[in-house]
Amino acid sequence: MITQRVDADDPALGATVPMLRALAARVDELVVLALAVRDADLGPNVRVQQLRAGSTAARGASLVASLGYELRRRGRVAVLAHMSPIYAVVAAPFARAHGAPLLLWFTHWRDSRLLRVALRASTRVLTVDRTSFPVASSKVVPLGHAIDVDALRVSDPADDGTLRLVALGRTSPAKGLRTIVDAVAALDDVPVTLDLRGPSLTPAEHEHRAELTQLVTARGLGDRIAVSPPLPRTQLAQLLAGVDVLVNNMRAGALDKVVFEAGAAARPVLVASPGFEGLVRGIEPPLRFGQDDADELAERIRALHEAGGARRREIGAVLRERVRAQHSVDHWADGVVEAAR
Repeated sequence: MITQRVDADDPALGATVPMLRALAARVDELVVLALAVRDADLGPNVRVQQLRAGSTAARGASLVASLGYELRRRGRVAVLAHMSPIYAVVAAPFARAHGAPLLLWFTHWRDSRLLRVALRASTRVLTVDRTSFPVASSKVVPLGHAIDVDALRVSDPADDGTLRLVALGRTSPAKGLRTIVDAVAALDDVPVTLDLRGPSLTPAEHEHRAELTQLVTARGLGDRIAVSPPLPRTQLAQLLAGVDVLVNNMRAGALDKVVFEAGAAARPVLVASPGFEGLVRGIEPPLRFGQDDADELAERIRALHEAGGARRREIGAVLRERVRAQHSVDHWADGVVEAAR
């Protein structure tokens, strides 16, 4: 497996670690090639190799050398490129020369020329569902997300009348966070708080974080809305234990993993993307709202507050079982192994 980072605490990429553990349990040996590595207990049959740092050319040369060595010394093997299409493009000649299946795991709304090259180079493309890969192809295999459900068993939240919302993830403009702020601002007669929590990894995300902070201050919402720094991913369960509802307004096609993680923690989720329909279908009060529709989101928030803690716990229990059945890390790893056959 070729991936960016092996670090259980990383707010954005820490979920890679349970994916690696699940894969390791299903193969004789797992070799991980990564740009950055922190100590992680991945099991006795896992070998992690950190690629050389420095320039892009140096990292590319290190990846090429490592791929060539690993494929030459093995018998039956498959290569899995994790999220970065360039890994699949670089690995393709080596995988083809050794008759190794080349799999690309990718879930994002953004299309690109590089992604289409990676699609042509790959044996199969693995993703959450048909809507989470931006190009139609017979190579696409939907597997669900890889959620460590057992690690997200948390206690019931306090039911003191206040509805605590959280929006998790990078402060990207594509997340539609301003709409969530607008919805909460409209509910001045409902005891509700909102925590916008996540990393800012690009200049655009840093700029958007500053815009959100200024918006909250300018509208006098500082006592109800916080723009918070990310937590280490190992504290995700602790964070979810203290909230009632996760809100996600990400544009269609991304299917943010945090939605499924909140469901695994038995927390109701309010979601905009139609890709989440299978997770929330048939639940009352409804959990879907229109993309960037602050008024409808406010109605959904109000309905969940009025439903009360007992009903929210019932909804959470349903979501947890749906995530376990369709999006567990074990379900995902089984699918990867089957796709590599």
